[in-house]
Amino acid sequence: MMRTHAPLALFLPGPAPGRRIAGTDEVGRGPLAGDVLAAAVLLDPECPIVGLKDSKQLSEARREALFETIQAKALCWSIARASVAEIDTLNILHASMLAMQRAVESLAIQPDFVYVDGNRAPRWHYPCAAVVQGDSRLAPIAAASILAKVTRDREMAELEQQYPGYGFAKHKGYPTPEHLAALQRLGPSAIHRKSFRPVALAGVPSEGRIASSDNC
Repeated sequence: MMRTHAPLALFLPGPAPGRRIAGTDEVGRGPLAGDVLAAAVLLDPECPIVGLKDSKQLSEARREALFETIQAKALCWSIARASVAEIDTLNILHASMLAMQRAVESLAIQPDFVYVDGNRAPRWHYPCAAVVQGDSRLAPIAAASILAKVTRDREMAELEQQYPGYGFAKHKGYPTPEHLAALQRLGPSAIHRKSFRPVALAGVPSEGRIASSDNC
């Protein structure tokens, strides 16, 4: 017997947060390379989208299909980013907050209320709530997570052509054994996050690493 899952909610129980409810989520906090991306989505309550859930729980093919559906059916959506340079300057947490802020501010229809995935929200003027595991609980956040992940995955596949040998199309910049081995072999590329320890160490000559460890 095939199991069916209840659709995700548009908002949490409690006082009505507003008529125009957006969700925002980021992707790319963990990778050693590439920008951190965020999306914001304001769904149409009259046009529900079937199958929304945390993007990590969906197959690539299903994410790609939902990506097109979300863009077609949402009242509005936006995708924004914080660059590698901003990540290295601000740190990844603040860069992620910046990307989400840019995404929400870029919505063609500005929301009355915003749900933010995670345990904190950007410092902004929007009424909002941070929701832990929000991408598996709320439809607007799930939709945002899909837009952000599909966009970033596509970009990392394109960057593999520009920076061959690192395997970006496969691991999307995350610190897999393959990626770490490529870092040791090739050194950091222009899109690696120099503030991340594995990247910083890969840019130090081997004798420097040994001397550094001896001095600890």
